[in-house]
Amino acid sequence: MSEPKPLRFAAFVMNTTSHILHGAWRAPDARQTDFNSLQHWIDLAKTLEEARFDFIFFADVVGLYDDYQGDWKKFVDTGLQIPSNDPLVLASALASHTENLGIAITSSILQEHPFDFARKISTLDHASNGRIAWNIVTSLSQNAWRNFGYDGITAHDDRYAWAEEYVDVVYKLWEGSWDDGALIQDKVRGIHADFDKVHKIHHVGDRYRVEGPHLVAPSPQRTPVLFQAGSSPTGRRFAARNAEAQFIVSPTPQAAKGLVDDTRRLAAAAGRDPQDIQFFQGLSFVIGSTEEEARRKAAELDEYIDPSTIIAHSAGGLGFDLGFYDLDTPIGEIKTEGTQSTLLWLREAVPDREPTVRDLAELRSRSGRVVGTPEQIADRLAEWRDAGVGGVNVINATIPNSYIEFAEHVLPVLRERGLAQREYAPGTSRRKLTGRDTLPDTHPAAAYRGAFAEKVEVPA
Repeated sequence: MSEPKPLRFAAFVMNTTSHILHGAWRAPDARQTDFNSLQHWIDLAKTLEEARFDFIFFADVVGLYDDYQGDWKKFVDTGLQIPSNDPLVLASALASHTENLGIAITSSILQEHPFDFARKISTLDHASNGRIAWNIVTSLSQNAWRNFGYDGITAHDDRYAWAEEYVDVVYKLWEGSWDDGALIQDKVRGIHADFDKVHKIHHVGDRYRVEGPHLVAPSPQRTPVLFQAGSSPTGRRFAARNAEAQFIVSPTPQAAKGLVDDTRRLAAAAGRDPQDIQFFQGLSFVIGSTEEEARRKAAELDEYIDPSTIIAHSAGGLGFDLGFYDLDTPIGEIKTEGTQSTLLWLREAVPDREPTVRDLAELRSRSGRVVGTPEQIADRLAEWRDAGVGGVNVINATIPNSYIEFAEHVLPVLRERGLAQREYAPGTSRRKLTGRDTLPDTHPAAAYRGAFAEKVEVPA
């Protein structure tokens, strides 16, 4: 039997002040308030690359979460993901200051037309020499949908049907519009590209009509590394068909194993190799030289954590204003078209009874937190790996210190145990994640390779 592979590590960040552990930005060593500074992000990227992190993973939103206690004042008062800047704009700068660090960008199907998005991602993949990843999301807040001209959020399963067409459009552009060897740049003959190897895609679907061709020649990866975070049944089916890495927030390794096994089963049913999907668990770490020190630091962190803002964040994802609910209200009484993964996570965390709003408040504030010595943390991470998790999205309490402490104290122990890489593998982000520079033939995007070779003009 082959040796287990090292875990992959991504720094889970957002171009804002208050991302996940709300209130922690008030700690003396927190630099999250510098999020407007490009140098802030360049310095962090350099720190992560020196520590051999695999990715810097940018979350993003395109609207406020739904109201808390009747309006959106809470979000502005506490900086709950507002102000929030576009991470896509940072990517080329971070790529120019690093050589190996993957750069994962969250972008919703709602916010950009697929033709324009495909062009931007291909440009970034060229600029980074193949280090771009895309986290595919469908946007879960009413405000986000109204920002783009809709009356409200589209039903959960309909959003994923939309996402299926969206990814099909970008797959056609990335994989099918240009053949290998199409870009010639022959100065003697004056031929820049081979017309017979460049194709229009003539996509006509329920939401999009895209003629093509793709305006960018094939980038090192063509299709970027694909992340996805849906944990609902529909989300898992989408991930099984499309994702190469799925971001999960399971409450225990045992719960993660169930999700991993089910998603791999769905991948096989979709005709893919189940092992083509890696799973990244979201975890935060409080590190001490002794267990007592770690617990003391955790208690100090809790002094800054704002539970009501965490409720506002979680409730916003559900699409319900929990500010007016009694804390003992059973979650099962709340019907929503918002994110289903929050409800699934809560039921997994409280398996012996119907969870309540109070459970959501208390559990979310310590969700995924691992407290202990580096050795104890390594023990815990080994349990996650044994459950089928291939990577960790490291959630910060403070930037940059959460990552500096993890790099200085935990990663050396992980490397000694074979749980973390010592050096970067050569090649693109995909090769570093999966061992391949290109998508496997069983991925749906691969079906478009050579699919448009015959020049067919479709009437308008």
